[in-house]
Amino acid sequence: MNTETAGPDRKGSLELALRRRILTMELPPGAVLDEVALSEEFGLSRPPVRELMRQMAGEGYIELETNRAARVSSMSYQSLRDFFLLAPMIYITANKLAAENGTKAELEALKEIQRAFRKAVDDCDVEDRVFQNDRFHRQVGEMAHNVYVVPSLRRLQIDHARIGKIFYKHPNTPRMQEELELAAQQHDEMIEVIERRDAEASGELARLHLELSRRNMAMYAAPEGMEAPTL
Repeated sequence: MNTETAGPDRKGSLELALRRRILTMELPPGAVLDEVALSEEFGLSRPPVRELMRQMAGEGYIELETNRAARVSSMSYQSLRDFFLLAPMIYITANKLAAENGTKAELEALKEIQRAFRKAVDDCDVEDRVFQNDRFHRQVGEMAHNVYVVPSLRRLQIDHARIGKIFYKHPNTPRMQEELELAAQQHDEMIEVIERRDAEASGELARLHLELSRRNMAMYAAPEGMEAPTL
């Protein structure tokens, strides 16, 4: 096997797997990442694994501290508060810019991701639903073509996905099913307004989409590894 091509492919597979495991809470907040086990699982030497850890730490997925094992980034009630304070500004801006700057090819990719999201909803696949939702908003961010917005949006999406997973793992109720369908419908509407380059409508849909998450805060249950609030 040509290691020059296998290496990047394996590293990319590891990155995708770690991102999915973190976003879907398979690896909960604060979980230790076993560098040796990951190296063996993906057929990589330890240097590229360490390099990827540093990259993902810069993106907010992982926490690195001197003389400590790498860990999945923590969550706290303060981080939730910070998320809901900042998220509207970033998501609304990203959606507006996507309507202004997105290309036709990027829009087609967004439609394909939405089809995958809809399939995950129909299949009642919670993990894939969370992951495809993250892909959807990540693609919208890419369509914004703004070097300041994209990193902030990506960092917000990490906790957005994990909050979403916590909600989705509760037993389904008619209300939850209705709100899930509304969220999927809002995705469809985002695609429509981005396609017709209506920046204001795109931003308003982002606001309504986040409000749906905010209303579910009352259902929040702290996951394993989440820091309790300091009173």
